[in-house]
This record gives sequence, C-alpha cells and structure tokens, in this order.
Amino acid sequence: MRDGRSLVKDVFVTTKLQPVLPQITIPPSLATPNNVTTTIVDTSAFPRERVELNKEIRKCNAILLVYSDHYSYERVALFWMPHFRSLGVNVPVILCANKSDLTAATHIGQVVEDEMLPLMAEFKEIDSCIRTSAREHHNINEVFFLCQKAVTDPIAPLFDSKESNLKPACVSALQRVFYLCDRDQDGFLNDKEVHDFQTKCFGKPLGDSDLHSIKETILRYNSDAVSDQGITQSGFITLNKIFAEKGRHETVWLILRTFHYTNSISLHSSFLHPKFDVPPNTSAELSPAGYRFFVDLFLLHDKDSDGGLNTSELSALFAPTPGLPSPWLDSSFPSSTVSNEGGHITLQGWLAQWSMTTFFSPSTTLAYLAYLGFEPPASSPRATTTSALKLTKPRKRRKRATVERNVLLAYVLGHPGSGKSSLLDAFLARPFSSTYHPTIKPRTAVNSVELPGGKQCTLILEELGELEPAILENEAKLTTADLLVYTYDSSDPDSFSHITNLRSTYPHLDDLPALYVALKADNDKTTQRSEVQPEEYTAALGMSKPLHVSVTWGSVSELFVQIAEAAMWPAGAYPGGKEDEEGDRTGLWIALGVVICAGAAFVGIWRRMKG
Repeated sequence: MRDGRSLVKDVFVTTKLQPVLPQITIPPSLATPNNVTTTIVDTSAFPRERVELNKEIRKCNAILLVYSDHYSYERVALFWMPHFRSLGVNVPVILCANKSDLTAATHIGQVVEDEMLPLMAEFKEIDSCIRTSAREHHNINEVFFLCQKAVTDPIAPLFDSKESNLKPACVSALQRVFYLCDRDQDGFLNDKEVHDFQTKCFGKPLGDSDLHSIKETILRYNSDAVSDQGITQSGFITLNKIFAEKGRHETVWLILRTFHYTNSISLHSSFLHPKFDVPPNTSAELSPAGYRFFVDLFLLHDKDSDGGLNTSELSALFAPTPGLPSPWLDSSFPSSTVSNEGGHITLQGWLAQWSMTTFFSPSTTLAYLAYLGFEPPASSPRATTTSALKLTKPRKRRKRATVERNVLLAYVLGHPGSGKSSLLDAFLARPFSSTYHPTIKPRTAVNSVELPGGKQCTLILEELGELEPAILENEAKLTTADLLVYTYDSSDPDSFSHITNLRSTYPHLDDLPALYVALKADNDKTTQRSEVQPEEYTAALGMSKPLHVSVTWGSVSELFVQIAEAAMWPAGAYPGGKEDEEGDRTGLWIALGVVICAGAAFVGIWRRMKG
C-alpha cells in the first residue's frame, strides 16, 4: 500500500526512497516545541510483516495513521482502528491525510467534514487530524508536533469531544487554580491577578491589548463571564475550554502543571506529601510561617468580619480541597475547638485546631497546605510546604526535665460520670449541661492557654471513652501524652476507687507525670469508698493533693493553666517513689565530690598545722 508514510518520514532523511525506512531519531535540537526526543518507526502493512508491525504498535506511545486515497481511507475504519483495539493498545492516534497537493484547495473543508470528523466521532482514540504533503513539505513539522503533543499534552484527560466540554476532573482542577489566583477571594480575577497568573504560568507579563483581547474572546462565548471587577470563575473555565477546542490544549497543560498536576489531573504525591520525618520523642508544630498562613487564610474568608467562620465561609475556604480533613471529622469538628456564640469557629479555635492536627498528623497538615496554596518564602526557592512546620526538641522522660514544645497533650482519666466531658466543655467555654451523656468514642478538646509570664501554648485534652483500657495498655500510645489528669467526682463515694484500680492494673502509668482533680466541688463532698482517701493517697505518693474545682465556677480556667504547667514542668507531677535515676546519680557524684574535696582540704590544713 502506497499512502506516503515513507514520503513523510523521508523529509528527515536524504536517502533514496524505500518501502520501509530504518528507525530515525529527531533530537530536541530540531526545534520541536515540546523539547523532547522523538523516535520515528516506519512500518509495513504487508501481511508477512504483521508480527513485526504488532510488536512495534505495542511499544509505541502514539500512532501516526496515514492515508492518501479512498482505498486507504476506507481501511482506517474497516481494518486499522479495529486492529489497534484487538491488540489492546490505548495510545493516541493522529490521522494524517497525505498527498494533499493532489486535492484542490477549495475542497479542503469538504475533506475535513466528510472524511476526518466522522472518524473522530466514531473512534475516541483519534486525537487529532491533519492534512500534509511530503512533496511540498506542507505541515510536515506540524504532524510530528501533533504526535509529540498527543503524548506530552494529551487531550483525552482534558476534553470530551463527544460532549464538546471539559471533563469534570479538568474543571475541578481549573477551579482550584482560579481559587489560588483569586488572592482577595472576591470571585473575580482582576487585572493584577491575571497578570500575576500569566507571569507564574508563562514566565512573561501580559500586555494590556492582549488582556483586552482575552476578555473579548471570553465574552463572545459567555456574556456574563467578564465584568468591571474582572474575569469570573466560569469565564476562566470558558477560556480554557476555548484553548482545548482550538487544539491549544498544551496551554491548559502548562497551567495545570504549574500548579503541580500530573497527567492524570491529580496533584503530585511528592507535592502533597513531601518527605517530613518525625523522630521518636519529638513532635511537629506549626512554624511562624505556618501560623501566619493560617491566620491570613482565616481573615481572608471571614467575609462578615464577625470573628468566626460560618458554614458557608468554611465551605468556600475548603473549596480547593477534598473537604474537611478526616482527623477533623473524627474529632467532631467544630465541637472540638473554640467557637463563638453562633457556633462558628474563632481565630483562636482555628489555630488551635491546626496545631492539634499538626501534632497528631503532620502529613495531613502538609497536604492541606498544598491544597490551600501555601507558598514557601521567596528567599528559599527549593523550600516546600515543610517550611510551614517545625520539629520540637526530643522529650526526655525525666523528673527534672522541661518539655520544650508549644503543643501539649493530656489524657483525662476517671470513672464514668465523674465530669470529664463537662470539663472539656468548660475548657472550650461551652455552657454547662446537667444532662449526662456517656462518652463512647474518644473525644478531644483543644484551646490555647496563657501561662504565667505571658507564654502561650496549645493544650489538647483527650477523654478516652470506652477505649480507655485499650489505650492505657498501649505503652507506645501513652508516650505521646505529656500528662495524665486523674479525675473523680468528689460527691460520688465510688468515684475515686476507679483511679486506684487503674494505677494498680497499669503500673507503667507511674512513668508519666500526673495531676489529681476532684470535680463537682460545688456539691457536698463525701467520703470515698476506698482503702485510702484521696488526700492521703496523693500524700503517700509524694504528690500534691487533689485540686477541688467545679466547671460551674469561673475559676475553673485556672485549672487548665495548672494542667499546662504540670505538662511543661513536670517536676512535681511524678510519684515520689519515681525518682530521676540519672539526676539522682549526678547529684550523688556531686555530693561525693564535695566530700572528697572537703576531706582533702582538711588533711592539708592538718598537716600544715602539724608541721
């Protein structure tokens, strides 16, 4: 079959015309727009060469299918496309009508309409069509550019040719791009934002006349997509749809790749989850840059300036993400943090929630920093979203050690009904409810606490619910806690025995600092049905006696300060029998050294006096 395949290929070689030319390679230096190396393999349609043909088809990234007359055109639908499918290959096919010099110029539109469009409608594998003439060197570079573009910038993930619309995944990605470029979050790309977008994606500014032309083009397709405020999101989507329809889908890909999308229109895994290892006994916290980013994000989306993010504002904020982080859903957000009277999360609660997320799951915070458009400082071009986080110094479980971290975790333990849930509610400044609701799943509450001297820290209180035994058995899980808060109902005679039973069942709890709290102090105090009363029990341990508080008292806030202090400076929160062996040994050697020095000095003085 003579359809001009070798004639097309012969443009790049100067040998005598052959039925099948040897494989040739076009280097990037030959002005190919995609700057890639292209290997062209010529094939034969003869049946005796079918095995070799099938082998090459299975290896290729794209197929240039050439026809030049009615017979070879009919073979496209009757043989070639079914044959490709029978081989199980799924690569783009570029349909080439060669020997266009033999067709009158006035018939070009008819050729496209009668020959090419029906084939494209029938076979989705056909990526694009083009007419060429090897004799006149017409569209030769262009046909190989189309082959390259079909591989490097495929149209299939972007555009549904049957529906003549961008595909949902592409629309979703472009909506996120619009969100990130709409710096003031007013729903429009103003001229400055368009210029910034142009520079970021294409590395050069956009002229005023070009910007005006773009707006005019959008308006021809969507009359409501441009206003005095700028280009709307639908206008931005329309513009990219025009690019795809006009065969300029490489422009859409350039935009998506600038914003870290892969060929499957998903964000790069390395972008969402950069390498960030948390060594044992350390934890992750937000860095100053991370705090600043989340503060700015909150202020930007608090449209009504009421100091809280309502449901619609939160929905708008998380629009470029998969939704609320899964740890937030597990913690029953927003009930896990501080909110205003309307139930809307405050800035204090927003920052506390992200601090807790970073403490428990730094990978989640890193992913959402990427979704939400965190940009590392310009002074660190190689930095990633990890610059929004920092690692704490390793924690040492020693009686005299200070915990050098700003996010602290305390497990709240106690008998069911002792008031643990009410304590967590009071921590979040929620109104007291006398209705008892047993805690089944673990519950967390996070808030900031101001320590004496003005130092701020984030305190996480976690009530373990029915998982309390399982978590207390898991020593690895316990190591994440900075403090245990033992609570009991001072008006319930059976409440304190739960604590003594816990400590006898799990003796390794003595390895953690602890604080004892007598709740419901507004009720009449009763004698506990325990071998030892709480005050005597703590005294025997060499620890402070229980703190008597009530969540109905305004002074309950002082308890949270004491919890944070005990977690950060645990010297007085260990049982007396739990001594810091390393510290004691050091003290012993110091004392011994003093005795030796004193003895030596005495002997020296005695000898002088004797002499």
